[in-house]
Amino acid sequence: MEENKNYHIIAISGSLREESYNTMALKTAQKVAPPNIIVEQISIKEVPFYNEDLYKKDFPPLVNELVAKIKSADGVLIVSPEYNYSIPGVLKNAIDMFSRHPDKPFDSKAVAIMGASTGLFGTARMQYHLRQVMVFLNAWTVNRPEIMIGQAKDKFDANGNLTDSKATEMIRQLLISLAGLSELISKK
Repeated sequence: MEENKNYHIIAISGSLREESYNTMALKTAQKVAPPNIIVEQISIKEVPFYNEDLYKKDFPPLVNELVAKIKSADGVLIVSPEYNYSIPGVLKNAIDMFSRHPDKPFDSKAVAIMGASTGLFGTARMQYHLRQVMVFLNAWTVNRPEIMIGQAKDKFDANGNLTDSKATEMIRQLLISLAGLSELISKK
């Protein structure tokens, strides 16, 4: 990561729940990001269900808007829970919709993945599945640090602040790694 360069990161929460631990973790990323890394959250709540008929003539305007944001960003941060040992449907649906767009927003894009869960494994299986999807989309994923916040109900306070100082520092390091990977990709 270049110290005198600004990086724009698009962040996606894979949870629609109001008091989502993953959205809280995303907010933590916004708070702890170095001054030259801006983390902008986008919502996938209104992305329509994937259906090829939706884009035979043109993509829905919201999809075009979100694809443009991802495409123009230096990197993408995906913060997601694990549902049934895998990627939540709403997140997979959005990725499927974006991947069909002619602008291919994930192609050669730096992507970081993290997640929080009430279970012990903290989204490990979801993260590995999501990495497989990113391989197909030709995205580059940050390998380390891996952030899997297990037992999340004990790691956030009543105001949604992450109280685990080690996880907080790892999130900051993940953003630095994401910016660094973005820099490497841009030089290729």
